Amino acid sequence: MDGNGRWANERSLPRIEGHRRGAEAVKRTLAAAQKNGVKNITLYAFSVENWNRPKDEIDALMDLLDRFLKDQLPELIKRKIRLRVIGRFKELPKSTQEALRKAEAATAEFTDYTLGLALNYGSRTEVVDAIKGVVKASADGDIDISNFRYDDLRPFLYTGDMPDPDLVIRTSGELRLSNFLMLQCAYAEIHITKTRWPDFKESDFAAALDDFANRERRYGKTSQQLQET
Repeated sequence: MDGNGRWANERSLPRIEGHRRGAEAVKRTLAAAQKNGVKNITLYAFSVENWNRPKDEIDALMDLLDRFLKDQLPELIKRKIRLRVIGRFKELPKSTQEALRKAEAATAEFTDYTLGLALNYGSRTEVVDAIKGVVKASADGDIDISNFRYDDLRPFLYTGDMPDPDLVIRTSGELRLSNFLMLQCAYAEIHITKTRWPDFKESDFAAALDDFANRERRYGKTSQQLQET
């Protein structure tokens, strides 16, 4: 969800105002996803690198997240959307942890739609934490690593019970993954839009879906092989 700060700077507004407007874009995007039958969506809300930002901005972001969860939890319940948090959860502020646990517990029974929220997330730290989990499980005799495959690694990732992304939407014209779900996105299609995240609308989401629908997903095969099947 890139471009909040730049959106605010272009309008001579405080950066946090860009984040507030970005929260409104989240609401629009969730509605558009459900309307279009997208069962799983994951939002990259705060990376492990974002701790390097000014403290007042970080504090404001966490406060904004707390208020967003409080305001939107009834809507998630009404629309039967499960919330799943991925990232180093325990390094977040206590109040934020409590709000997230409450929201996860209140929506845990829903199975049709899932909102993943990547907080204090980084793909490299995810791999490190997964390896630690594998080492412990091996030491405890719970797994045999002699025949270990990628599918055996999946349960140790933060996204263990979530499907891999089919589509990554990158806003604000950025051309990198920025340490986001790098293993899971190995075969994801990437859609780039120059739209700043606060301006992201249902029409932008529809354009991304149209772009995706016109991609040929080969998974290592040739076009001819796909046509033959």
